Amino acid sequence: MELFEKEIYKNRRNQLKSKINSGIGIFPGNNEVAYNYPGNTFHFRQDSTFSYFFGLNEPEFVGIIDFETGDEFLFGNDIDMEDIIWMGFLPSVKERGMLVGITETKNLKELAGYVTQAQAKGRKIHYLTTYRNDIMEFLCKLLNKKAEEIKDEISLSLTREVIALREIKRPEEIQEIERMIDVAYDMHTTAMKMAQPGVNEKTIAGIIEGIALSGGHGVSFPVILSMNGEILHNHRHNQTLETGRLMVVDAGSESDLLYASDITRTTPVGGKFSTMQKEIYQLVLNANLNTIQKAGPCKFYKEMHLQAAEIIAEGLKAIGLMKGDIKEAVAVGAHALFFPHGLGHALGMDVHDMEGLGEDNVGYDSTVSRSEQFGLAYLRFAKKPKPGTVLTVEPGIYFIPALIDKWCSEKMFTDFINYDKLESFKTFGGIRIEDNILITEKGCQLLGKPIPKTVEEVENTVISSK
Repeated sequence: MELFEKEIYKNRRNQLKSKINSGIGIFPGNNEVAYNYPGNTFHFRQDSTFSYFFGLNEPEFVGIIDFETGDEFLFGNDIDMEDIIWMGFLPSVKERGMLVGITETKNLKELAGYVTQAQAKGRKIHYLTTYRNDIMEFLCKLLNKKAEEIKDEISLSLTREVIALREIKRPEEIQEIERMIDVAYDMHTTAMKMAQPGVNEKTIAGIIEGIALSGGHGVSFPVILSMNGEILHNHRHNQTLETGRLMVVDAGSESDLLYASDITRTTPVGGKFSTMQKEIYQLVLNANLNTIQKAGPCKFYKEMHLQAAEIIAEGLKAIGLMKGDIKEAVAVGAHALFFPHGLGHALGMDVHDMEGLGEDNVGYDSTVSRSEQFGLAYLRFAKKPKPGTVLTVEPGIYFIPALIDKWCSEKMFTDFINYDKLESFKTFGGIRIEDNILITEKGCQLLGKPIPKTVEEVENTVISSK
């Protein structure tokens, strides 16, 4: 079992206890989930918050923190002979608790009595929102409440303090993220070298997923790989690569400690960008590089998003696809026809870090609220990031035929968009370039081994395999 030193988990729990001084906190770990029958389960993935405070990457554990006494408990079940026959020997709950600095362990059957006793004394019961139905059912049964009541009584104070702790990455966490970016380097350079005419998308997707499995816990999200890069989250890998097309690969790896990388590269099939592909690609790269140069703790990430949008829109105007006052075009959202998503998101133990606790709780605060404007509304992280925050930088340009037709028929932003010229771009596809950065005291730092991304670097990587 891979774990940090137990002092790291103890310090995390102590930090949380210093912020909350009443009641008890319940931290359910995840359970196994059946794939197609009870004995055949999906690859187990622990809840990130449980892992952050209690470390154990195994099913059927619950952590408890008493914020008044400072006591900490790990509830779980010891193995029996049947478990040993099928799964091999495992340490006892007590032994596993010691690995993460917890001396008080109890059988899972004792949990209900412990919680009922706390409720009878009128103590505050803190718990976080859940993204899984089985955990919701567990909480309903444990607390004797309906799902609506569980949702209404989620602890906002616990949510705030957990996010505040998890969003600042310590050196050991940065090391894990960078290790997974290095795995992503192998994934993406392999995909580039395989981007040859006649190769099936499924073949490439399978091989790079294997790289993630051999380098860590597996992929940090299902591989996005397609010549139809205008579909932002395209998980269909059913095409054969063709000369002249672009292949978008958005993929990352997750470590055994659950830290993620998230990288996107766009590659010309066969190794040569056309003149127009090169022009569009360079616009996206310019937006990517500008963000990495200028992002920092004093700037709203929403501001960085809008700067990236202006760079893209200015370039599209030079090509003849946009027109008019570019600042005004971005202000009203005309650029979102080509760049309909946010610049990036938080990254950590989840590829969209902590979004299971509520996207607005992670990426927004009292200083900035979510826009309702198309495109900008999808910005997942808008606030000023603190030093220690890890973010993705992923500008893109896409030519989405259905969206182009819709906006054209509705005469949307005709002062800023040259629809006549757009007709010839409907088969272009899309381009996205994504990197992972660490916000520092003075700016930001590009994390991990640099993955080829200039026009020349990408072309040379593809050609090197021939």
